[in-house]
Amino acid sequence: MTKLIFKLSIVVLCFSACTENKSATTTASAEVTDTVPVFILSSSAVNKSIELPAELLPFETADLTPKVEGYIKDMRVDIGDRVTKGQVMAMIDAPEVGTKSAEYKSALSSAQSRYQSSKDVYDRLLRASQAKTAGIVAPIDLEKSRNQKLTDSAAYQSAKSLAQSYDEVAGYLVIRAPFSGIVTSRSADRGALVGQNSPIFTVQNTSTLRLRVAVPEAYMSAETTGKEVNFRVESNPNKSFTAQLARKSGAIDPKNRTELWEYKFNNPNNELKAGSFAYVKLNLQRSSDSFVVAPNAIATNQERKFVISIRNGKAEWIDVRQGMSTEKGLEVFGDLKVGDTIVVRATDERKPGSTGYWKMDK
Repeated sequence: MTKLIFKLSIVVLCFSACTENKSATTTASAEVTDTVPVFILSSSAVNKSIELPAELLPFETADLTPKVEGYIKDMRVDIGDRVTKGQVMAMIDAPEVGTKSAEYKSALSSAQSRYQSSKDVYDRLLRASQAKTAGIVAPIDLEKSRNQKLTDSAAYQSAKSLAQSYDEVAGYLVIRAPFSGIVTSRSADRGALVGQNSPIFTVQNTSTLRLRVAVPEAYMSAETTGKEVNFRVESNPNKSFTAQLARKSGAIDPKNRTELWEYKFNNPNNELKAGSFAYVKLNLQRSSDSFVVAPNAIATNQERKFVISIRNGKAEWIDVRQGMSTEKGLEVFGDLKVGDTIVVRATDERKPGSTGYWKMDK
């Protein structure tokens, strides 16, 4: 009996020892930290090709409106016609303008005669007063003659200006092309009454076209590779065209957060039409190297956007701002430097200060 009790005691002790060893092993296993893939941050050149919608506009455009009211007497061009600068396009009949012009020319002739007469009288009196015979002309008479000459001179100049102004008004009865181009619109016919609110023609200079593209704010600090861009249009999708950078607006449109870039396209044969919709391919690059990381390395919550850096063996959240997206990943800006250790897959569940087994990702 004593031996049996002894054996049972040994069995109980062995079972307890085994149980303790298993518990210790389980506790040790629980204390092992998880494995976290990381990578070493490096900088590289950032290049990106994007295609943006654009529009083709005429280099110059003008709506031709009569300055005086009248009836169209003659139409000499129609839509699609090419015109040269100064070419007569239409003539307007306004009889009252001609009548007024004749009236002011008559007034000018009368004022000129009065001035010439008073000037002759003054000149004679002046010569007489300078003769050796003293007192032949009273000083008051000479002064009156002089004042009359000045009055008639002012009246003559006024009549001359008024007649000239109506000559210019009469010139408005002839509609001329302001520049060489194409008539793209005609809104009146012979005999129609037109005035200052009635455009007759629209003329466009399409020998050169403006290619305008709205570039998003994220790409404004990037540089284009060269001054030329390639673009395509819906009317000729199998052909690529080239335009030269002419200017940038220098300001951001608050409505859509874009800057307007304008390119110049030479179009001497009118191959492309003004008003066409186009697609521009921009090759962008940063002036200096940047950091590019995979999208999984960036975590976003309601408060911030960050990557997780391992510093002194512990996780640390580093706020970043996103730049351009490339084939290699996303460009980021923040308190980062070459050689930083970054977690491959960032999540806000990995709190700052936490530790782990940081394994280099291959």
